[in-house]
Amino acid sequence: MNEEIRAAVNARLKEKGLSRADLARAVDAHPNAITRALNDTGGRGGSIPPLWAAILEALDLRLTVEPGQGSKTGEEGQA
Repeated sequence: MNEEIRAAVNARLKEKGLSRADLARAVDAHPNAITRALNDTGGRGGSIPPLWAAILEALDLRLTVEPGQGSKTGEEGQA
């Protein structure tokens, strides 16, 4: 995962008033796994697998993150 994606996820957490522990509960993961994914820990959970990195590079593609239309923990799309 690149820094742009990490920053977008952290910003979204802040925007929704959620902690990393809240996110861990929402995705049924251990809080340490969320921390590893959102911190650049030398490939211990927060990196793109090498095969996917090679595929994206070969096809000149880039991973990006954008807000969705709604979510389990958010208010978007509610009337």
